[in-house]
Amino acid sequence: MDSIDLLLTLASGIAWTIVYIEAIRIGFVQRTYAIPVAALMLNVAWEGLYTIVDLSGAGGVQAYVNLVWACADLAILFTFFRFGFAEFSDRVGRGTFAVGAVGLLAVSIVVQLLFLGEFGERQGAAYSAFLQNLLMSGLFIAMFSARRGSRGQSLTIGIAKWLGTLAPTIQFGLLSNWAFVSGIGLLCSVLDLTYIGLLFRARALRALPATRPPGAAARRRPPLSAAN
Repeated sequence: MDSIDLLLTLASGIAWTIVYIEAIRIGFVQRTYAIPVAALMLNVAWEGLYTIVDLSGAGGVQAYVNLVWACADLAILFTFFRFGFAEFSDRVGRGTFAVGAVGLLAVSIVVQLLFLGEFGERQGAAYSAFLQNLLMSGLFIAMFSARRGSRGQSLTIGIAKWLGTLAPTIQFGLLSNWAFVSGIGLLCSVLDLTYIGLLFRARALRALPATRPPGAAARRRPPLSAAN
């Protein structure tokens, strides 16, 4: 691994670790989950699988980065099972919530194994990672819409996710002329920057001072006859 590859690997590793740490913090502080559930389950499956694959093979920096991510994923998964039911309680019972979540995780594991079996370690890891990254980008926007604002989200997550995806897009896509990775990675950037814009707008709106509705002062002013 040359110095540029190492730098981009570390940049991606650090950025995504920041995403996960912030997601864990928000989860416990706001008593919610901060990563969309479908993307979270795919992440748990991907990082668990490729931690095992990489550590049992050549290893390297990425294997230990995956291990750190996998441990962080477990903490985020805990916040989902601990606090996530509140967002579904008006539609499903607790048992259905738990079975659905476990089922989604099982499906995610199967999907990752199919990618690995069909495309091999290098291409399978890249194809599945970038596609689920694109899914996550879209789901963050959907989360913002469903929650009608930035509850359970933060600019730190949005910006770090964008940078964490941009680094491997440059490393495996642009520098290696891998068209699929370049294309999906750039689509991720479009959605990530859209999401960051939504979070900036939400922050700006919260910062605006409260204003009185037009005519409020006039309604509170006593009539002239009463004043006299």
